[in-house]
Amino acid sequence: MKNRLMIWLMIVLLLIPVTGTASPLVVDQVLVEGNRRVERSYIEGVLSVTPGKPTSTEDIDRDIAAIFKTGRFQDVAAELVEREGQKLLVFKVTERPLLRKVVFTGNSEIKTDKLGEMVNAQKIEFFRPQVVREAIEVIKRAYVEEGYYATEIDAKVDINDRQEATITFNIDEGDKVYVTDIQFEGNTVFKDKELKKVMLSKEKWFLSFITGRGGYKEEMTKVDRDIIADQYYNEGYIQVRVKGPVVNLLPDKKSIELLYEIEEGKQFFVGNLDVSGDLLKDKQELLGSMTLHEGDVFSRKVMREDMLKLNDLYADTGYAYVNVTPETQVDEQANKVDIVYDVEQGLKARIGRINISGNTRTRDKVVRRQVKLAEGDTYSASLIKDSRRKINNLGYFDEVNLTTRKGDDLSLMDIDIDLKERATGSFSVGAGFSSVDGLLFQGSVSQDNFLGRGLRLDLSGSLGGSSTVYRVGLLDPYFLDRDLALGFDVYDTVREWTDFDRDTTGGDIKLGLPITEDIRSFFVYRYEKKNITEVDDDASWMIKEQEGKHTLSSITASLSRNTLDFRPDPSRGNISELAIEYAGLGGSEKFIKYTADHRYFYPLPWGMVFSAHGQVGYIQEMGGESIPLDERFFLGGMNSLRGFESREVGPRDPDTGDFYGGSKEAVFNLEVTFPLIKDMKMKGLVFFDTGNAWDTNESMFSDMRYSVGAGISWNSPMGPLKFAWGYNLSPKEWEEPSAFDFSVGKSF
Repeated sequence: MKNRLMIWLMIVLLLIPVTGTASPLVVDQVLVEGNRRVERSYIEGVLSVTPGKPTSTEDIDRDIAAIFKTGRFQDVAAELVEREGQKLLVFKVTERPLLRKVVFTGNSEIKTDKLGEMVNAQKIEFFRPQVVREAIEVIKRAYVEEGYYATEIDAKVDINDRQEATITFNIDEGDKVYVTDIQFEGNTVFKDKELKKVMLSKEKWFLSFITGRGGYKEEMTKVDRDIIADQYYNEGYIQVRVKGPVVNLLPDKKSIELLYEIEEGKQFFVGNLDVSGDLLKDKQELLGSMTLHEGDVFSRKVMREDMLKLNDLYADTGYAYVNVTPETQVDEQANKVDIVYDVEQGLKARIGRINISGNTRTRDKVVRRQVKLAEGDTYSASLIKDSRRKINNLGYFDEVNLTTRKGDDLSLMDIDIDLKERATGSFSVGAGFSSVDGLLFQGSVSQDNFLGRGLRLDLSGSLGGSSTVYRVGLLDPYFLDRDLALGFDVYDTVREWTDFDRDTTGGDIKLGLPITEDIRSFFVYRYEKKNITEVDDDASWMIKEQEGKHTLSSITASLSRNTLDFRPDPSRGNISELAIEYAGLGGSEKFIKYTADHRYFYPLPWGMVFSAHGQVGYIQEMGGESIPLDERFFLGGMNSLRGFESREVGPRDPDTGDFYGGSKEAVFNLEVTFPLIKDMKMKGLVFFDTGNAWDTNESMFSDMRYSVGAGISWNSPMGPLKFAWGYNLSPKEWEEPSAFDFSVGKSF
């Protein structure tokens, strides 16, 4: 501090009387000088020296320090002067420059607003040199987290004559650094590729510029260390040590190599198993329900799963506060781990209040009827999980947060359901395009949660190059607040095929009844009036035979089982359906149609999902009447066999080349979907399709057709977009070797 020594000497001299003994210093006035922007009252607020009262050098020293701590001054001095017979203590301050602006240049990967938030640019009032140092460290760390390991930052400070400072951070981002090689030393239990598969960090690949895979993130590499160790813990190597990674930035400043050093240690096995504490069942019965048994390879993952089994067993019988603690004892000589599961069951609880919030449009009862527990019921953890799944499967909410908390007393457990609603209705007027129908002009009003009651309303119409569709439908999945679905559809369709036109007016009434939690039965009565016209002179005899007016009166009975985890976009579970349609309740068309359909979904690593679909169908003639043309099976196209033209797989008239549909069909699809751009909900897919349709005199599963291909599905702002390119593995002489199918816009 400026002239601090001289000031203290002056004060000391004034304090020393002639006798040589010190006496307290009393000043008549305390002044502050040198401040321009900082109010004097603000500075005086931190001072302890008071005029007319004794003070000491220690008090003055503390006041100088207090002024410095405000962070607004770069120099502070105290001086004792005498003016007009009064003793004055003057604090002379030099203010720091006012920070007027923080500027960032050269940044493109991290937005300026975000950088400003990182360095708290809006909260800094006065310039301090350490602000620059701290900001550079924060910005550098942010770029490293984004994979820009070689970023250089230079700061420039400009102070004008009004003592106003501008800090400019010049950022040279450099190239994004990618992990090009991940190496391991000391691993014998796992191969390199097995460890790489489970890690968060990945090596760069040819699509990294799109997906970002392989980007270096320091924090992620540290998490990978624990992930690697966890793999060993699950194989009994409980003394494993994972060091690193050693990071090697290559000379090109774009590539990084990672090296993890692994000390595996010995493999351990399960020793004695026991359960102690509050036992709900016989000890041997509890141990028998667990996956780990004596002599098995010790696995921390399986041990946790066994803990959850015990926890759920108690929680499903009302013990909401159960606590299962594993106590392990390691025997290094025998390479064994003894495990004792200590169970503290706590109080038995009932359901208190069920609170629902966030549902601004949806009525409480629509949510409440999906909850498998009622107020006063015995607490059950599995029923709470199932309740969340059922609410989520409604498709009405973007977020479903179901939590439990202690009620009015420990014997009650409240359920809080916090929801974030999504738009379930849409109104659209626009155009789309389909490879089957060509250009479509369409309008629709649809609402999956009509009036907030869970009603499903559909008013739609489309006018295209080869089809015109009008439809009105309404379904109440909980008619009269019972688990009973009732609805109807009314529609009019005009469809122009290559060899004939079809005009259909009709409707249906639907009734759905539950059998079990996942199994439902459905009954649909359908009545249609049809008129087949504009039959080409060169059309097949079967098509010509169908020309004219027809009526259909049928009833369909179906049985379905649905265990999907999330129906709008499933990744696990299956859905199966068996259906029989009997047409013969009056009308001119008579037949029986049998169909069986099954879809299976299974999650794969990296957000991929494998799905398998199979469908078989058979139409049986009745009363000597031929099978109606539009009820026969026509395969090919986006919804059956990709790689083939729509409706051009199945029986074909060799003379005219017309496809007239089969009385039997079988279709099987294998597909893997994977995320392309998660934020845009765009997915890629690869598939293998096989199937065919056969006439009455042909053997089923003979001459199966095959195709492979890839595609993209995207829930775009203009509506669902799908396209698929399929390659016909065994094209006939009249077929193209491949087909491209796509559609944009809402399909009806």
